[in-house]
Amino acid sequence: MPPYTTVDLITRCSRLFCTTKNKTLEFEADLAITIITVQELFNGWMGRLNDPSQSNQQVSLYGKLSRVVAYLQEVKVLELDKTADCCFRLLLTENPNLRKKRLQKDMWIAAIALSLNATVVTRNRRDFGLVPGLRIEDWTI
Repeated sequence: MPPYTTVDLITRCSRLFCTTKNKTLEFEADLAITIITVQELFNGWMGRLNDPSQSNQQVSLYGKLSRVVAYLQEVKVLELDKTADCCFRLLLTENPNLRKKRLQKDMWIAAIALSLNATVVTRNRRDFGLVPGLRIEDWTI
């Protein structure tokens, strides 16, 4: 199975997207993404759009970016508030192994979810599974 990302789930029409889309529709009222995820999406798109080796793919890339922007206008975006910030600080204080730089964005996402008693839907069980008390689901399996 190819590695799918958030962008793939938004922009592709594959077997995985359809499976995920069915689950998404089932839980549509409660679905949201974090502002951290929004930043990660845009950082990824800016990297691809500004990569000279991708210059012959601009029409396709901007089309996909447009679909991501449209999706973000429809989905609820969870803010990084003071409660989530406190969760983040406590999480890192009580779990020094989570202080690795590569985990920073995921820990912000986890803190937002913990502060709202929410479930994180992700394929990344390796990193999110390190967070005590965090509920995770993988809709790709």
